[in-house]
Amino acid sequence: MSARDLVLGRLRAALGEPRTAPAPVPRGYRSTGSVAADLDLLVHRLTDYRATVHRCADADVARTVDELLGGRQIVVPPELPRHWLPDSVTPVLDDNLTAARIATLDGVVTAAAVAVAETGTILLDGAPDQGRRIITLLPDVHVCVVRTEQVVATVPDALTRVDPHRPLTWISGPSATSDIELNRVEGVHGPRNLHVIITA
Repeated sequence: MSARDLVLGRLRAALGEPRTAPAPVPRGYRSTGSVAADLDLLVHRLTDYRATVHRCADADVARTVDELLGGRQIVVPPELPRHWLPDSVTPVLDDNLTAARIATLDGVVTAAAVAVAETGTILLDGAPDQGRRIITLLPDVHVCVVRTEQVVATVPDALTRVDPHRPLTWISGPSATSDIELNRVEGVHGPRNLHVIITA
């Protein structure tokens, strides 16, 4: 008898008779269906995560972007609505910019795929109005525009609106970590400043 047979024999003896497969894990996740999301809860959660929230009409998005990034160079995804950009910013279109170039820019403005009120989380899926993940990680300021119809109540609701095969980025406030002696440090893995514009 080989050592391999001896070891496997002992394992079989210790485990006993083969067991039946466990019951399937229930997948009936909680979903609110058509229940309207609570925008005030989303604002509360985002603020609690140290994001800054601005609420305005779609026509006023450019004015808010001007207040946040006026006079600066910013990276923009290919199909960001141009009426969101004021004349005071210098947009640099992301046509596969290098990481070094993106890192020199002052901020980024993107749209969103969906936002979750319960958790204060924004999902990006790499759509043309959101762009590549890298453009939201390197600049110091990320301005993300969320339309009210994109806000859902729970994470299961959000998952019904996105394609799981796309590159999903989940954002809950500015980048932060407490790995270093339990002190909160912002900007380690992404932008230090997250501004969320909620627009109708």
